[in-house]
Amino acid sequence: MKFTRFTQGLTVYTGVIKDSNIQEIKGDLFGEWEFTGNSFSVADVKLLAPLEPNQIIGIGANYVSKLEDLPTELPEIPVFFFKPTSSVIGPEDEIIIPEGIEQVKFESELAIVIGKEAKNVPESEVLDYVFGYTVGNDVTAPQFFHQDGHWTIGKSFDTFTPLGPVIETELDPFAVKVEANLNGVEKQNSATELMIIPIRKMVSYLTKVMTLKPGDVILTGSPLGAELVGAGDTIECEIKEIGTLRNTFVLAKESVKSN
Repeated sequence: MKFTRFTQGLTVYTGVIKDSNIQEIKGDLFGEWEFTGNSFSVADVKLLAPLEPNQIIGIGANYVSKLEDLPTELPEIPVFFFKPTSSVIGPEDEIIIPEGIEQVKFESELAIVIGKEAKNVPESEVLDYVFGYTVGNDVTAPQFFHQDGHWTIGKSFDTFTPLGPVIETELDPFAVKVEANLNGVEKQNSATELMIIPIRKMVSYLTKVMTLKPGDVILTGSPLGAELVGAGDTIECEIKEIGTLRNTFVLAKESVKSN
């Protein structure tokens, strides 16, 4: 199923997309829910990020260019980081470039949505705790990285975590490609088999450190090819089995003028 959040007028709805229609649901997305009987046309609504995350965890530098480059030994402690939930936006929303700089970096990623509480989960059982998958864009301002290697500020600005367009629950995460097109030109296109820390190992490791809860989002890393972009550029992050997450970059002062 493809779950989404959307607005029509001032009301926020949750629903299931099929073809060009959305069937509204009510209840707990990660528990019990039911169809309301209300139906909407995709053309008549504004899609939002498909969930309001509980927390967002990313992993750094997690792809190689070809299978032969995969390391024989994995890092003992993978490089993880947090992104604030206030950075989340949805499809077609503007990504605001912070004041003082003119460029930021896009990073197209497969995002995992956790569906039930997970602690000390073995790798073999990881997928039992996954609700579904969406597309993420881990927007980054490397100009704000700390000289000692701290990434938090450079990844935390408002609008720096586009998610969407849907949560796909019927997906084989090991058989998809993560793509990105900048102004219509392909920049990223890598299979998830090129991940250095595989999905099962990644999630299992995190559950040994912290308790993951329903609604947690894990950004699984971005393929090679991400680059700096500026105002007016449009990025389309895509996993064909999920959909396309499209956003345009604007300067902070331009965004203020437009509101």
